[in-house]
Amino acid sequence: MKVREVIEALEHFAPLPLQESYDNAGLQCGLTEAEVSGALLCLDVTEEVLREAIDLGCNMVVAHHPLLFRPLRQVTDATEPERCLRLALQNDIAVYAAHTNLDNAEDGVNYMMAEKLGLMDVVPLQGGGVLGYLPAGEPSEFFLERVKETFRCPCLMHNRMLERPIESVAICGGAGDFQLDEALRQEADAFLTGEMHYHRYFGCEDRIQIGVLGHYESEQFTVELLNRVLGDRLPNLPLYMTEVNTNPINYLI
Repeated sequence: MKVREVIEALEHFAPLPLQESYDNAGLQCGLTEAEVSGALLCLDVTEEVLREAIDLGCNMVVAHHPLLFRPLRQVTDATEPERCLRLALQNDIAVYAAHTNLDNAEDGVNYMMAEKLGLMDVVPLQGGGVLGYLPAGEPSEFFLERVKETFRCPCLMHNRMLERPIESVAICGGAGDFQLDEALRQEADAFLTGEMHYHRYFGCEDRIQIGVLGHYESEQFTVELLNRVLGDRLPNLPLYMTEVNTNPINYLI
C-alpha cells in the first residue's frame, strides 16, 4: 500500500478544500509513491512521536496538527519543527496532517466529541462546530463534572453555573471560542470548547453554560477518529495509536 492510497482515504473522509484559509493540512513531507510499512496516529508531531514511529517500524505519521504550520526559513536543530522535519526526512517517514478539514468534515472531530458525551440528533453548527441534545436534561454542575471526567480534564474552566437544566450542547474543539456567538444564536444551553479568551466570558451569565476543557483535552479523541477512518477504509494497513501524551500544558493542582 502506498502513501498516496492512505492520503486518498483520509481526504475522501475529510477533503482538503474543507480546511480554513490559514491552515496547512495535507502532506507535510514524504513521497506519495512510497510503500507504507505502518502508520502511527497522533495529535501532534514531536520528536518523541517520530522516535515511537521508528521503534514501531512505521514510515508514516498521520497527525491532527500540522508539523509545518508556519513557514520555515531554515532547517537546522534550532526549533522542534525543524528537528522533527530533519528526523522524518532522515528516516524516510511521510508526515500527513488532517487539521481543520477534519474539524469541518461530517462526522469529524466535533462529532467525535459529541459522541463521547452521548449527544443525539447532532447537526452542524455554522463554521465547523456541532449542536446536539442530551437524552435528558442535566443540572449544570452534574453536566460539567461529566464533561471533566469524560475528557479527563485536570481542571475545567467555566462561567457561573446556569440555573436551568442543560439539554442542548454546542461544541467546537480546539481554539473554538469564535463559535460562541453562533451557539448563543442557536439558543444552546451549553457551549464546550478547548480555549476561550478572557473577555468572551463576559455577558453570557444566565444565557449559556460555558465549559473550557483545554485544547489537547478537547481533541484527544481525534487519534481514535483517525484510527476509525483508516481502519474502515484500509483494513490491511497496520495502524498504531500513539502512546505519547503530547500536551505541552501542565497543571499545578
